[in-house]
Amino acid sequence: MSVTEMFSYIQGFLSADQDVREDIRKVVQLLEQTAREILTVLQSVHQPSGFKEIPSKCAKARELFCTVKTHLADLKTKFPVEQYYRFHEHWRFVLQRLAFLSAFVVYLETETLVTREDVAQILGIEVVREKGFHLDIEDYLAGVLIMASELSRLAVNSVTAGDYTRPLRISNFINELDSGFRLLNLKNDPLRKRYDGLKYDVKKIEEVVYDLSIRGLAKEPESGMDK
Repeated sequence: MSVTEMFSYIQGFLSADQDVREDIRKVVQLLEQTAREILTVLQSVHQPSGFKEIPSKCAKARELFCTVKTHLADLKTKFPVEQYYRFHEHWRFVLQRLAFLSAFVVYLETETLVTREDVAQILGIEVVREKGFHLDIEDYLAGVLIMASELSRLAVNSVTAGDYTRPLRISNFINELDSGFRLLNLKNDPLRKRYDGLKYDVKKIEEVVYDLSIRGLAKEPESGMDK
């Protein structure tokens, strides 16, 4: 093979790779758009009247997750399954956002932490790497940490809406979450930096609870933690 033939072959490989990446980007753009739509729906819970609308907003968000499933099913067809991590950078951010949105919906519905398996089910993807397009454990953890920031905001807005028990429940939940993350030896730099933000979320929520306490508004029923 001559030098010219060799570089022509390389150019063919590069062009094919670029075509795959372009196809992936087009689907990711659709995923990002749907993620923004879901976030817009859920953001309304921060309004004073939003707490009464939590069930309907979560139902609407779950409807939009059906669109997410369709886009992810399409994304799976754009590259060889064994090359997941070769192209992971293209959908990593949006998958973390979708993990956050899934976690936020489940928390609003049940006030519990969503499992990685449940997030994967909501998105219509796998958990086990060997089975194909899956939810990477670090993407799941990043989504959970984004949710923690959203809950710190929810705690503040709960007081504005006159809901004085919700911040107490959020505080207990976030403290449990913080304890869980302390058990992990995080090697991923972006994930570790995001975890550092959890400390500020804990502090912010503690300040809300303290303010309620000194105003005599922090009354926590014994059964409140079972909600």
